[in-house]
Amino acid sequence: MSNITTSSTPARIAVITGGSRGLGKNAALHLAREGVGIILTYVGNRDAAQATVTEIEALGGKAVALRLDLADSTSFPAFAASVKSALQQHWQVQHFSYLVNNGGMGMHASIEETTEAVFDELFKVHLKGVFFLTQALLPLLAQGGRIINISSGLARFSLPGYAAYAAMKGGVEVMTRYMAKEFGARGIAVNTVAPGAIETDFGGGRVRDNAELNAFVAGQTALGRVGLPDDIGAAIASLLRPDNGWINAQRVEVSGGMFI
Repeated sequence: MSNITTSSTPARIAVITGGSRGLGKNAALHLAREGVGIILTYVGNRDAAQATVTEIEALGGKAVALRLDLADSTSFPAFAASVKSALQQHWQVQHFSYLVNNGGMGMHASIEETTEAVFDELFKVHLKGVFFLTQALLPLLAQGGRIINISSGLARFSLPGYAAYAAMKGGVEVMTRYMAKEFGARGIAVNTVAPGAIETDFGGGRVRDNAELNAFVAGQTALGRVGLPDDIGAAIASLLRPDNGWINAQRVEVSGGMFI
């Protein structure tokens, strides 16, 4: 018996960058359980991406993994062509429904320690990449579609060592509002999801594996614990449900009440 939700409505399909692991994978699984087709991206670990596809298929869903390097904006037109081909081959449609700009990497260094090369890499992946990938995929995004850009609680509160990363996420939040304004004529809603500290391998798994840091975060969170991937994946899936289309241009922090 299939574990996904079936529907007679046209196929809903999500493109999720960085969907082979971490929060992106969790969001993909939540959406797949609700009957959403998944196109997920990976950079280098094809086996992990295929394992996620297999996991979605075991739920009764349909998924495709495509390689994408968010740091290389020159590859975006070819990636868009691959998405178009996947839509036609696997779902027999011309457009996808949701874009989740999730892909990225963490970096922990003080302002004094941050090199220009690291700063530029963060910029290319987290800000420039989101801007120009969205631009490249916009013709394939359905009328009335949705975009979710992933930010961070660090764009609201400040912790030493995250200045460069948080600056990029602050840019993402401003960009989200402009996207909502410009894409509104097509009925496309654009929102930001800003996770708090989550137990994943992101940033070397510091929150997950450093007991002292984990306890500190839990102590600064109203609900008394560190976030889990399911907390974020469920929130993303909720925002993308058909009856949530009136939520637009918002920053939704999913942090359990961190630093309030």
